Amino acid sequence: MLQKLLSHLSFGQRAPIAEAITPQVANSAGGYSWALDDWTRLLRFLILGSEAGSYYASPQALTQDNADVVLRCMIEDGVRTVNTLVEVSEAGRAPKQDATILALAMCLKVGDPSTRKAAADAVVRICRTGTHLLQLATAVDAIGGWGRVTRRAFSRWYQRDNVDTLAYQVSKVRQRGGWSHRDVLRKAHPVPPGRAHDALYRWIAKSELVAGAPPRLGFVDQASTATHSREIVDLIVDHGLVREELPTRWLSEVDVWRALLRGGRGMPMTAMLRNLAKMTSVGLFSQDPGSIRTVCKRLRNKEHIRGARLHPLSILVALNTYQRGKGVRGSLSWTPVKHILAALDDAFQLSFECIPRTGQRWMLAVDVSGSMGFSEISGMTGITPRVGAAAMAMATLRSEEKVDIVAFSHALKTVDLGSRPTLARTLKTFDAIPMGGTDCALPMLHAAKHNIPIDTFVVYTDSETWFGDVHPAEALRRYRAKMGIPARLIVCGMVANQFTIADPDDPGMMDVVGFDTRAPALMAEFSMGRLD
Repeated sequence: MLQKLLSHLSFGQRAPIAEAITPQVANSAGGYSWALDDWTRLLRFLILGSEAGSYYASPQALTQDNADVVLRCMIEDGVRTVNTLVEVSEAGRAPKQDATILALAMCLKVGDPSTRKAAADAVVRICRTGTHLLQLATAVDAIGGWGRVTRRAFSRWYQRDNVDTLAYQVSKVRQRGGWSHRDVLRKAHPVPPGRAHDALYRWIAKSELVAGAPPRLGFVDQASTATHSREIVDLIVDHGLVREELPTRWLSEVDVWRALLRGGRGMPMTAMLRNLAKMTSVGLFSQDPGSIRTVCKRLRNKEHIRGARLHPLSILVALNTYQRGKGVRGSLSWTPVKHILAALDDAFQLSFECIPRTGQRWMLAVDVSGSMGFSEISGMTGITPRVGAAAMAMATLRSEEKVDIVAFSHALKTVDLGSRPTLARTLKTFDAIPMGGTDCALPMLHAAKHNIPIDTFVVYTDSETWFGDVHPAEALRRYRAKMGIPARLIVCGMVANQFTIADPDDPGMMDVVGFDTRAPALMAEFSMGRLD
């Protein structure tokens, strides 16, 4: 009798859907959503990170929650867990490696024997730079210290065949997070496979340059004693030294930055993004217009972007920072070069995998509620889930012809961005929309009310929905019934939490991870029914 009485009451999103096959769970905002499976949560953690927390969870709580997910995945299938880390890392699907390296350290230290072996073999594949290796050393030491398998894994990193590449990595970044390569050598005790390796180890451990050492080490030592910028320029042009190998006193010289950008090996793409503001502020672009052309050409080269594993979120951070004209910390300021801003806009689109045009009718719905404006994605300065959601929508918008765009919180607003909006304009438009509570059902209810034909709804959200009287999944089913359209729903998760508004038992609903470089292409395939 009680159940019958309750069935006549409406609690909206603050009560679970009684007839749901998979039961809903309470989300952090007091509403009800579905819990993601651990493997999807693992991807969210690796790609989105948790260091900034969320509106409803502290960084510590969210990180611990995701660490528990890693442990559960390891228990279920440790080798699959390691393979997931390698795939995400090598494909460049995440903007930062922090979460992947933490998970790798866990696999090394607390996995079963097969997991530890797989993790040890993965170290050289995931830790491609000296920075990554030192981050792993920090994580390993915090989790449980140095066992035989761990020492062997680190030793292999220092025993790689190409000693010149190894010398580049250790001279470029000598310490990070309280650890230096000297510290790691003393822990791992790698046996040098040859004379050049032995000389490299001596340089790391004792700062001694002996016969047989990789030539690069001598050039780095020369840079440390240089007395004129001409010497530094020659070392860059002739021997390919990079910014991190130079004394900081030379990093205010225009000719040094010109050489770093255009001479020698050329500045790596990621370094170029990070130093656009500095190069502008020292006057490189105003004194040398050719450098502007160099930057723009590289930013519009898809192969360069892919080869550098340049992630769309890294480009978004660069654009967001560069257009501001002032650093978040310190006194550095600059006047942005409009051609570079335009090239960054193009680079953002190129950084995603090829997105097929589907010809489908889309509604892109960006959650602009209060919880979406609180934290930062993957710890990236200024990139809240709200900003990231607007940018993600741009990737699909530019690939399709039939698109409606809306923003929602407790109410919904249609958004007109014009025929070909820039990323900067898009971010500014969404940033100006007032925030409120979260009702993820609004896009489907709006389309039904106004008889808007939609094949695929995409909701960019943290899934902390609670405000409305109708669950999002129910709103989609009502839309299908009214319009006679087998509409699909894609939930683009923008926070590494455990919730989704997509019904796992409805094949017309799918979860993707926000800022996964594969997400827009997967969304297109799902929209066309190719993933059924």
